[in-house]
Amino acid sequence: MQEGTVLIYAIANQKGGVGKTTTAINLAACLAQSGERVLLVDMDSQANASHGLGVRVPKGQPAILDVLLGECGIASIVRPSSVPGLDLVPSSPDVAGASVLLPALEHRESRLRNALAEPGFPRADYSFIFIDCPPSLGLLTVNALVAADQVIIPVQTEYYALEGLAQLMSTIGAVRLRLNPALTIAGLVLTMVDLRTTLARQVEQEIRTHFPALSFKTVVPRNVRLAEAPSHGVPVFMLDPHCPGSDAYFDLALEVVDHG
Repeated sequence: MQEGTVLIYAIANQKGGVGKTTTAINLAACLAQSGERVLLVDMDSQANASHGLGVRVPKGQPAILDVLLGECGIASIVRPSSVPGLDLVPSSPDVAGASVLLPALEHRESRLRNALAEPGFPRADYSFIFIDCPPSLGLLTVNALVAADQVIIPVQTEYYALEGLAQLMSTIGAVRLRLNPALTIAGLVLTMVDLRTTLARQVEQEIRTHFPALSFKTVVPRNVRLAEAPSHGVPVFMLDPHCPGSDAYFDLALEVVDHG
């Protein structure tokens, strides 16, 4: 990555429970721990990325939806997280209203991209910006894809792992064609992997066979510490720096840097 370049990654998959938020939090946190300035944008109405970094938006306070509606600038809601060097644009349950409110607005697909390009937003302060997408292919995810340079797709090693990937790839292709020609796929990252099981090994082989050039080498194992960390409002390395989950996300961060 060239000095001064800001890379924006959308963490996307319309399937829920595949490790999008876990990947967004821990990948961003590992890069911040290594000395980078990182911003995480929470686009999900569940606000799990915000809560997982120790940030809760009081009712009535602005969050990402207010930015998308043009009611405040994104710089005004950036908050420090529990990790030094990692800032957060928080979400709130109000984001659930985006599917009703955004379609009526001009430039509805590019509201986030425009917000990140606002003169008052110190974009150049960051080396990486990660966008945690909701589990859908609606306007919030499209906004993330339009704003992003690259997409990271977490894929759980389960029986239906490939189901929906074709639809996601089609959406990425449509965004590239109509709205963001520079968008590329950084890679697929296998999550919640238990290689002791035959199914996990079969799914990994299937993913790597179908997407040989797009599969990250790192696999993220099933790890109780990864599941526990959000309840403490910290990434996994702050809870247990030597657990398999911590090791995996540091390895993935190295791959992302090398890829970028």
